[in-house]
Amino acid sequence: MLDKRFILDNTELVQTNCEHRGVKADVLRYVALETECRQLQQEIEELSRQANVVSKSIGKAKDDAERQQRKDEGRTLREQKDEKQSHLDRIAAEAGAIYRSMPNLTHPEAPIGDEAHSRELRQGEVEVRPLSFPVLDHVELAEQHDLIDFEGGARIAGNGFYFLKNEAVLLELALQQYAMELLVGEGFVPTITPDLARGEILQGIGFIPRGPETQIYSIENHDLNLVATAEITLGGLYSGQVIDQDQLPLKLCGISHCFRTEAGAAGRASRGLYRVHQFTKIEMFAFTLPEQSEDMHNYFCDLECRLFDGLGIPYRVIDTATGDLGGPAYRKFDLEAWMPGRGSSGEYGEVTSASNCTDYQARRLNIRYKVKGEKGTNFVHTLNGTAIAISRALIAIIENCQQADGTIVVPEALQKWVGKARIGSAAG
Repeated sequence: MLDKRFILDNTELVQTNCEHRGVKADVLRYVALETECRQLQQEIEELSRQANVVSKSIGKAKDDAERQQRKDEGRTLREQKDEKQSHLDRIAAEAGAIYRSMPNLTHPEAPIGDEAHSRELRQGEVEVRPLSFPVLDHVELAEQHDLIDFEGGARIAGNGFYFLKNEAVLLELALQQYAMELLVGEGFVPTITPDLARGEILQGIGFIPRGPETQIYSIENHDLNLVATAEITLGGLYSGQVIDQDQLPLKLCGISHCFRTEAGAAGRASRGLYRVHQFTKIEMFAFTLPEQSEDMHNYFCDLECRLFDGLGIPYRVIDTATGDLGGPAYRKFDLEAWMPGRGSSGEYGEVTSASNCTDYQARRLNIRYKVKGEKGTNFVHTLNGTAIAISRALIAIIENCQQADGTIVVPEALQKWVGKARIGSAAG
């Protein structure tokens, strides 16, 4: 969330930012309500003070008539206070709803507009490989090599679930090892996070745990939800905590299952593993000082590029336009991998993202840092980035590494964990 004083002092800027991001938040209404709330609070405090004075004076009344008069006066003051408190509660709830809907501010270099206005920043080291044979998508290749059972997953849990089998299992485990080896070497603290989190943690990170617009699976009769990403658990790890300045930046990486309802996703572009209800992801997360967050954001993006360059997968890096940013993100870089089987002749598909959320999530989760020798605390900045989302990485590998003879070459970086150089050939 944004600083309330900043909103009151920069109303027009905040309103324009909401419009650029496609968020219907009436900032002017919020400012009017917040101003009224502050005035009402002062009036309530004054009425409460007056009622206390009158209450203390009852025992000093000269006679029964004066005593009754003071009781009546105290009752009137309390009734006025309660009436104003009721009004305050109503408008505070409305103001709070508007306040929570406001997105983060936006980096001045982020492109303004919808998804079509997102800007390509650069491409990876590996160029798109022209394929001189009929290209299969990952669903067809997986069926040919018995790698994924979508029908079995649907029988067990419904559409959008699946079984990984044979070398696909080895590829998933290899991708986890590959990503964690790099990140641990870069000083990240490795974790395996819970797959469940309380509603307040999801709200703090910026997810909607329940309601018609949610993408979250919730546990009935419990304030628990299946996490959509380890960003939720890693970000919530220090909720309500104060971190010493000397500990920052604090870099974590987490392996978790991710659960998403993916309501409304359909079409060939979402076929197979691209939009599923469960997958494994290795997530990067950092808590930083405010002056460190922009460099950390670029660093996260560079690490994502190193991972996919190392896999030999062509990709491009996108500076996400304002209308396609999630509420907490100040700026977001997406890495889109080339997927030859996507669309009629191949398309790019998002495989990672890296977001700088500045102090937006930290305010909601009350995560602060303390400078030694100084009074008070300040909010940290938080950043998140996908190292590897296994399901989409599998698409990119299976489709880019297919060969004319129908086999699939295992990326060299993964071969030591998979135990073979090629899928579909006895010679491994």
